[in-house]
Amino acid sequence: MEKLIDMHIHTNYSDGQFSPDEVIKMAIQANVGVMAITDHDNIKGIKTVDRNKDFIRESGILIFNGVEVNCKTCKGSMHVLGYDFDVDNIELNKWFNKVKVDRNNSTLNTARQITSDYGIYFSDEDFNLMFNGKETIGRPDIARILIMKGISNTVQDAFDDYLNPAKEKVREKNKHALYPDCFKNIKDSGGLIVLAHPKTLLLNEDELDSLIREMKEYGLDGIEAFNSIHNMEDVRLYLELAKKYDLLVSAGSDFHGPKVKPGVELGHGRNNNVHVKKLSLVDELKRRNGI
Repeated sequence: MEKLIDMHIHTNYSDGQFSPDEVIKMAIQANVGVMAITDHDNIKGIKTVDRNKDFIRESGILIFNGVEVNCKTCKGSMHVLGYDFDVDNIELNKWFNKVKVDRNNSTLNTARQITSDYGIYFSDEDFNLMFNGKETIGRPDIARILIMKGISNTVQDAFDDYLNPAKEKVREKNKHALYPDCFKNIKDSGGLIVLAHPKTLLLNEDELDSLIREMKEYGLDGIEAFNSIHNMEDVRLYLELAKKYDLLVSAGSDFHGPKVKPGVELGHGRNNNVHVKKLSLVDELKRRNGI
């Protein structure tokens, strides 16, 4: 049976539910043959992966270095995916230490805004539970606390009722690197840059076209055409843009675990809307690594 590809997966080193080894084992069970761990704003999780472990070697699964970084644009923020960079690059690791702090502070700003707007108090114990050994925390970690407090029933409820409104209010005070700086730091360490889930940018077709044209000048290598939140019309548009600007095409479930993103499955996305077996991004990664 031909294997699936999933180039967008999170672990508990950011806001995912499972450890890197657990995620890899689950990916193997899901018939994934090529994957990337792309934790938010840190590379500690992928650095723990030992590709010589028996269960990894025997499965034949290919695991590429990855990361998802929050970057600023003229119209707000966006996520970019970095692949195949040198995880031991000293300057890259210094930069990620700063990026990690900025991300955590942004999440804490959101929690404080929720307290200000809704009178929901987060104790030191709540914040300790959010971190719980993680390198970075995100809004799903706040959602988890809201559910534990009995304030929200689901992660989606927490986002709709509290997290999304609060994020809009703190957007301007949150510190994130400008996207050309994100590109430079990852590319200087040998990596490739892919625009993650373009649908979240909430741009019309002309605006997205213009942004991608601009980003191409700064070194954009690819676009994530297939993602759990994309419908077939979205995919069609992103494939057209990839062809127009000679970009690599990527695909990823954006898996976090069922408690964080219910219904999103490794290798399959949501309702099988990812389920990809060949990608130009993977072809390029294999070429670069002599595979």
